[in-house]
Amino acid sequence: MTDHTRDDTVGPPTAGEPAGWDPTRASSNGWEHGTLRRATVHGVRLYNSAAYHESHDCFEDEWYNYGRGTTESAFLHGMVQVAAGAYKHVDFEDDGGMRSLFRTALQYLRGVPDDYYGVDVADVRRTLDAALSDPTALNGWRIELDGVRPEARTEDYDHAHALE
Repeated sequence: MTDHTRDDTVGPPTAGEPAGWDPTRASSNGWEHGTLRRATVHGVRLYNSAAYHESHDCFEDEWYNYGRGTTESAFLHGMVQVAAGAYKHVDFEDDGGMRSLFRTALQYLRGVPDDYYGVDVADVRRTLDAALSDPTALNGWRIELDGVRPEARTEDYDHAHALE
């Protein structure tokens, strides 16, 4: 862990033991990168509430903390593409743009653990793959975090708007 990714206010996962978390690690409540967990929680909740632009911003802002070639960077870059692809599909009915972004996302998410910082990455990959041939696979789909599919709260929107 580096100090710039430490956040002791971030809570532990509400279920499971995802990659990135170690219950014996004291700093950041067990998270290797507490700021990554914080961005993930906000980004997933916003995505699940169809706030794709704000979700994108949460993942993108955190992505800048990591160098190329890291799992953290690959995960965050992939999730940026997921949010941008959903935005293209839902807000612009641009399924060609969605497919292009999802193909890139799948490349980034290829080596990321299936349960990373609480996100069911395996489900994300399956859904993106399905949406490549049938964009309606996105209809009603929500990202799983800690075994649930949480919706955005006021604090999630506040966090995203503070990034502007």
